[in-house]
Amino acid sequence: MSFIKEFKSFIMKGNILELAVAVIIGGAFGAIVSSLVDDIITPLLLTPALNAAKVHDIANLSWGEVKYGNFLAALIKFFMISVVLFSLIKAMNALKKKEEKAEPTGPSSTDLLLMEIRDALKK
Repeated sequence: MSFIKEFKSFIMKGNILELAVAVIIGGAFGAIVSSLVDDIITPLLLTPALNAAKVHDIANLSWGEVKYGNFLAALIKFFMISVVLFSLIKAMNALKKKEEKAEPTGPSSTDLLLMEIRDALKK
């Protein structure tokens, strides 16, 4: 098999395409969450703390020479992403459970075989 055919076969596998889509959506989702934290949450929640520290930007927060403002913003972003992803996964799992319950539950092939054996033994 030539290199190009092998590469095409590799790329066209479902898992690779799903991973590529997930990475692209993840990047866009990261930008949305970053904007949410930087533009909405940080100003709303941290404005009193920033005003008390006489700092107008979270990146300028420092304690002596230790600049912890960016780290604090990164922690908030991580927490927000974690909460949103947890909520999405929980919702998806709930939908899967509803779909599984909606499927008719009949005897499995093993159960059918055992019932046939039972019926044969009764005769």
